[in-house]
Amino acid sequence: MVTGKIVVEMPGKETEIARVFRRWFKQRSAKDGLFFALWLSSRTLWQFALDSLPSRRRQRYGDIDYDWDHRVDTTGATVGWRDRLLGLLNSPYQPTEPALFREMLDLLDADLSQFTFVDIGSGKGRTLLMASDYPFRRIIGVELLPTLHRVAQENIAKYKSDSQKCFAIEAKCQDAGEFIFPAGPLVIYLFNPLPEAGLARLLGNLRQSVRGHSRPVWIIYHNPALEQVLAQAGWLNKFKGTHQFAIYNWMKSR
Repeated sequence: MVTGKIVVEMPGKETEIARVFRRWFKQRSAKDGLFFALWLSSRTLWQFALDSLPSRRRQRYGDIDYDWDHRVDTTGATVGWRDRLLGLLNSPYQPTEPALFREMLDLLDADLSQFTFVDIGSGKGRTLLMASDYPFRRIIGVELLPTLHRVAQENIAKYKSDSQKCFAIEAKCQDAGEFIFPAGPLVIYLFNPLPEAGLARLLGNLRQSVRGHSRPVWIIYHNPALEQVLAQAGWLNKFKGTHQFAIYNWMKSR
């Protein structure tokens, strides 16, 4: 196990808003029709304009206590306009509340020291830091946006906590659809990070990985807006669920 190591993987070119918007619009048009895609585009831009108001910025600070306690930057208040707009086209950045994170993790019926924790859409890295309070074998964050990823790097480097149990934290900047799941048991964390097509692709890649190397897998889906994608996958079992999260697992080969 590598201790205290930050692994950085950067894409060759940063995501361009025009390219992301064209892809998003094409997918929406194909699924829901041209007129709905146009209406949704207008609503998204209006929502972005509202979120840019000074009063909304104060709301984006959210749970600032965590940042004060650990001297890190994980709230949404300092996310730039470009990344906020990209977030509306994919998944808006929002850090996980510490109390809810502990509630979800504590439900897992597993020896976490045998597991690698993977956060898909890791943003500024708060979930990676909170996961390090558990005895995971490794912790990996996957984030598409380079600006958020760089903040996560800084947070990982300066994070200090007396309760920290895992120091092998890796930060990767890449498309989640191209992420290769590591060998060994997995806990995968999703804070609704992907649109439906992206989530289905991710689960397909995970299924192929499990077929090649069968091992226990837990999926924690926070804000499960697209839970039907997991439910319809056909190879995952629902373990727990509330209106705030759903937990699925895979324990044996089928």
